[in-house]
Amino acid sequence: MNISEVFIIGLMSGTSLDGIDLVYVKFDKENYQNFDIIHSKTVSYSEKWKAILQDAIHFSSDGLSILDVDYGKLLGKEITAFVDEFQIEKIDFIASHGHTVLHQPENGITLQVGDGQTIADATGQKVICDFRTQDVDLGGQGAPLVPIGDELLFSDYDYCLNLGGFSNISFHEDGKRIAYDVCPVNIVLNKYAKELGFEYDDKGQIAANGTYLMQLESDLRLLDYYQQKPPKSLGLEWVQKEIFPRLESEKRKPEDLLRTFTDHVAWALAEVLPKNARVLVTGGGAFNEYLINKVKEEKEVDLIVPGQQLINFKEALIFAFLGLLKSEDKVNCLSSVTGASKDHSSGEVFYPKL
Repeated sequence: MNISEVFIIGLMSGTSLDGIDLVYVKFDKENYQNFDIIHSKTVSYSEKWKAILQDAIHFSSDGLSILDVDYGKLLGKEITAFVDEFQIEKIDFIASHGHTVLHQPENGITLQVGDGQTIADATGQKVICDFRTQDVDLGGQGAPLVPIGDELLFSDYDYCLNLGGFSNISFHEDGKRIAYDVCPVNIVLNKYAKELGFEYDDKGQIAANGTYLMQLESDLRLLDYYQQKPPKSLGLEWVQKEIFPRLESEKRKPEDLLRTFTDHVAWALAEVLPKNARVLVTGGGAFNEYLINKVKEEKEVDLIVPGQQLINFKEALIFAFLGLLKSEDKVNCLSSVTGASKDHSSGEVFYPKL
């Protein structure tokens, strides 16, 4: 066996609550770009778990402590099932992002549930998790964390754009990596698709047939967040405060709100992408053909949508990579991205208790 090879299970749960993304990936420690996603799977949440995670923002501290362990048990169970399904034998460690419940870096708060010790005990494996807390403690945003992967794994592209619950962008400028959240995407779009009985707006077809509400979209463009300079990041709390009340006040059909907000996302993305940029597009929003075409209408850019596996599992892959960097005591959080006081190696390590 090649001693430079390392085998990791990476997992990620995004704010859009699509489910738990799991990857089994092989990295070459001598050349990080030489990686292979061997197995991948998304496990959808039950309606019960969706409701719990959506409501968790309102839990008491005791309720959050219980959820941390209960969700860790769920992750442990799903990882074990993943290992069994694909008959995985070689695992160096598990790298888990967990699920973000609270993200208020301005108040020194970020919380991703999914207790590492619980996962380690349930799987019998070493676990690396809690990648955001240390960065917030160092004065950073604790987000986005994916850009270190963009820098070291996907440097062939001018920009890396992820369209998940939120859109975030990452690029190299003046010798350092810059990255930030651009705007909400599926955390808003999925809400209105669900009001029409769909899990999401397939290829943007509902939005394409909705009516554009020009005044509403003009008002959205004036939100303070868009004027702020990075480092900056978004959370569910901001969407509930700034976005949903504006959309709800319109008393318009969900398809019209879908059309208007999808157009708004396209505007926000076009604002941050220079003409002719070569852009890697991943995340569930990469399948939204209406949105992708709308961005191209707004700005002449080369949006490169890769194969389905990389679209769906890039974040889980990169959290596996963050775990690898942590295991080697290498930098996995960039102060140029998060605004922390220094670059650092973030994450907590847990071993199964015998």
